[in-house]
This record gives sequence, C-alpha cells and structure tokens, in this order.
Amino acid sequence: MKVRSARINNHKRTFEVRLPGRVLDYPFVRCRPEPGAGDAVVEARPNPEMAGEGFAYALASGRGGAVHVEEVLAHCRDAASLRGLLLYWLPLGAQRRVESCGLSRREIIRRLGTLPAQIYRLLDAINSRKSVGGMLRLLHALGCDVALVVSGRDRATGSRR
Repeated sequence: MKVRSARINNHKRTFEVRLPGRVLDYPFVRCRPEPGAGDAVVEARPNPEMAGEGFAYALASGRGGAVHVEEVLAHCRDAASLRGLLLYWLPLGAQRRVESCGLSRREIIRRLGTLPAQIYRLLDAINSRKSVGGMLRLLHALGCDVALVVSGRDRATGSRR
C-alpha cells in the first residue's frame, strides 16, 4: 500500500498519513528518533527508497527517520492488516504441525476432503488468498487447537489490561 502524503500535526503530535481512501494518525512517540520539544519535525514526505510504502521525516537537528506503512496500519489496528498477519502466522503453525504430526499429505487431503492444490495453498504463508475458516479446518484436521485471545485495552495509553 502506497503512502500518498505525510503531514505534520504538531498540535496532536502525530503524522497524518494519507493512504488510498483514508487518513491515519501515527504518533510521534512511536518514531525513532522521537521528535521532541527541542527537536521538532520540519519535514515529512513519502519515502521513494521504500518504494512509496512508507514515509521519511526530518528533525530540526538534522536527524531523521522512516516509518513503513505496515507500522502505521499495525498501530491503527487496521482490520485488513490484522487479517493478513493472521493468515501469515497460521500457515507457519500448520507447516510445523505437518512436519511433526506424522500424517502424510494424502491423509491430510483425505481428512479435509479437498484437492491437493488447496492444501498447498493453505500451507503457503505468502499466499493471502485463503480464508481464516479454511485455515482453522486444516489446523483441526492436523489435531491442533487454536486459541484467539480477546483482551481489553486502557483507552488512555492503549496498553492491554
């Protein structure tokens, strides 16, 4: 996802990051080096060295940094980004289980009642064209339990309770 622009909002102490179809705020405190009262942000722009998938900022001291769009999406808890992370980590767990469970690929295919191509697609962590439901069916066929934890966050700090 390309960053179209990054604006400085000193009042809110955030960068306003414009993405296709939306604008997200990214706080200064998450940046390294962190902008401060004595070292203000003087410039923010999409970073061509990141193929436009991030932005760079410059501080008054001459220091600066860069932020990738995935950091912004993760901070804002973007649903599509979280789904992508889930569909990356679940296949990695399934791959480890396939190696350790002793079942043949043919037996896994039989248990799921599907085609071999479907199993290979589900086990491919890079391929995002799969459903969470399909991953859960595969993990169940492999004898895995999957636990998703839902916890509250403190509104002021964003930290978990």
